Amino acid sequence: MLLPASPSDADWAALPFGRLLREVYGLKTRKAGDSFELRVGAKADTLLTVGLVPAEASVFERLQLAGKLARAALEAEPKSLLLFGLGSAEALLAAIAGLQAAAFPLASFKSKPKPHVRLRGIDVAAALASADLDRCVATAAGNNLARWLTALPPNQLDARSYRRLLQELARRLKLKFTFYGEPKLRRLGAEAFLAVSRGNATRDAGIVHLSYRGASARGSGAPRAAAPPDLSLVGKGICFDTGGTNLKPHKGMLDMHTDMEGSAVAVGSLYALHALSSPLIVDCWLAITENRIGPTAYKPQDIIRAFNGTTIQVIHTDAEGRMVLADTLALAAAKKPRAIIDYATLTGACVYALTERYSGAFTNRPAARERIESAGASSGERVWCFPMDADFDTDLESTVADIMQCAVEGKGDHILAARFLNRFVPKEIPWLHLDLAAGARTGGLAHIGTEITGFGVRYTLELLANGWPPKSKRT
Repeated sequence: MLLPASPSDADWAALPFGRLLREVYGLKTRKAGDSFELRVGAKADTLLTVGLVPAEASVFERLQLAGKLARAALEAEPKSLLLFGLGSAEALLAAIAGLQAAAFPLASFKSKPKPHVRLRGIDVAAALASADLDRCVATAAGNNLARWLTALPPNQLDARSYRRLLQELARRLKLKFTFYGEPKLRRLGAEAFLAVSRGNATRDAGIVHLSYRGASARGSGAPRAAAPPDLSLVGKGICFDTGGTNLKPHKGMLDMHTDMEGSAVAVGSLYALHALSSPLIVDCWLAITENRIGPTAYKPQDIIRAFNGTTIQVIHTDAEGRMVLADTLALAAAKKPRAIIDYATLTGACVYALTERYSGAFTNRPAARERIESAGASSGERVWCFPMDADFDTDLESTVADIMQCAVEGKGDHILAARFLNRFVPKEIPWLHLDLAAGARTGGLAHIGTEITGFGVRYTLELLANGWPPKSKRT
């Protein structure tokens, strides 16, 4: 149940068991954001969980309260759940998002799993616009998919199994599936991606291209397959990152199976758009490989030529994300989309700058900064735009190639990584790069209770609803 922080007599009267709840409420001083519980029924088999919604709460704060309430309500593993709200529609939608996240189990491989009672459904005793509810549920499904993929262990989700999973997803959703394997990428000259993948023990790496053709393509007069994308989603899919020749230490490598979260967020966003029958034409490009150590792995001071012809001086092999994204962005851009969004767990520098509560945003359209940050505030997945001034490029100047992969020193690496990637997106295409500092956080974030947050799906749907990509003159 959702209540205003200072409920009126009418509020209590409208609640089931309102008199009893009012007595419990009055047992101690309470404030906005608090919650309390009461068991009722002949066998005390019905749990009432009440949250006090702050009147001026931000979307993030509403989601935070929703997550706390959802986890408390589901701890006893109820068979059914009734959501009763006297607050705003936004608070109710936050509660639904929290319940969807808390009720979704991530993969478990225990030999003797704990018995689990599945929640059969959620009834909502409130008036909600069907479009808002549909978007809330679709977004939650996309986030759940992103978290589920990211949490899979590296021997369960390697490059080959990831490709097969995506192929099956494409079949079920009727998406076009194309795989650019190493031989095809070699013919295309995509050596930045291949530099990273050549250290792998098996030849399974490649770039997956998923195509969703929305309603807008049907009335365009052009063949649906030939219509240029409204939007390309690009994701970093490093299934395991050892650091390569510049090997990571133990703690730095322990959770590197999650280094593919950018690709998972791209897939989750595409899944949500498909569930909503979005009219947009959307491409999804996923750079899927591992970054391994071995006799064929790439090395510092290698000179690599990318798909768009740019030559790269390798400085550090643990900056592999920007290498695989370089070719993937260039391939996506070759289809002339109206805009590109890429997602990557790219730099530790972004985490140091923002902590894991925000993610970093970088764009070649500085005038869109307010819109980009506003979508973070209104989605509850907060982002902060970093500078992208051209003079940062002097830190990446190379005497032997067109550009250095990264600077020798680590200062501002999140900005320099974005400036590096900027070389692979034509200026005429609006581009947003999200460095997912908030992709994982101990204790979760907002309504997400797991360490892996799937940050980016809610943000993407909100950004698109707020008018991204910018209007173009394309006819």
